[in-house]
Amino acid sequence: MADYADIENSLVTFIADALYPDGINAPSIVGTTCRIFRGWPLPAALNSDLSAGVVNVSVFPWKGSGRVLPPLPIVYRVNVALPALSAVVSDETVTFTGMPAVGQCAGLLIDGTSYVYRPQAGDSSALVAAAFAVLVNSDRIALLSGTTLTLPGASRVIGRVVADTVSLTEVRRQERETSITCWCATPDIRDTVAEAIDVALARVTFLPLVEGSSVRVRYCDSVQHDQSQNALLYRRDLIYTVEYPTVVRQTEPAMLFGDLKMGAVQTIV
Repeated sequence: MADYADIENSLVTFIADALYPDGINAPSIVGTTCRIFRGWPLPAALNSDLSAGVVNVSVFPWKGSGRVLPPLPIVYRVNVALPALSAVVSDETVTFTGMPAVGQCAGLLIDGTSYVYRPQAGDSSALVAAAFAVLVNSDRIALLSGTTLTLPGASRVIGRVVADTVSLTEVRRQERETSITCWCATPDIRDTVAEAIDVALARVTFLPLVEGSSVRVRYCDSVQHDQSQNALLYRRDLIYTVEYPTVVRQTEPAMLFGDLKMGAVQTIV
């Protein structure tokens, strides 16, 4: 499920991309080190960074408790991946190739009778073929040779491999204000850093979260602090409203075979 920590982590990654457009191994847009993090900076560490010309950008909840919104009728589909295992059918033979993995499901449909096997951790394609040999031999002859299964007398053979899908169902939606605070040693660096972050966020509406959903980001306010007793500190707070869902994560199996009926005709697929 999406948590406020996920929103802060997403913002930290986005800000790092804005300040280091050529990657973190290249110089920042201001030519000095930029430290981007969640939470509030410690005074001693901040003073040390400012003296060395290091920019700090912190992501922290702004004042207020936020607001709960009605959930949207959305189901997010994530982890939709093609299985690495495959079943190749040629006449009366089925050859399993590739790499089986947990979360995949292999099936054979032989003359209208289905056989299903879920690969286990450590399985190989040969072990999958052997598992099907055991299943099929309970009904008919199945000859095993390595990764190939031969089915003498079979008139129609279908082999398929599918993978489970992870879905996220939204059960709640909330919003709260978040401060992106730029702590800099000079006003010019502060202005450059704050502008780069603000312009980058103005160009996006939704930021992706690692678990598959997304957070909506909207500009709210900007506060500048120049009256600090610390002569090296020039600060600007960029305030954004973030709207994000609370989701329930579940694994859904994919369908291998089904009956498709059209009038009086029944077709096995």
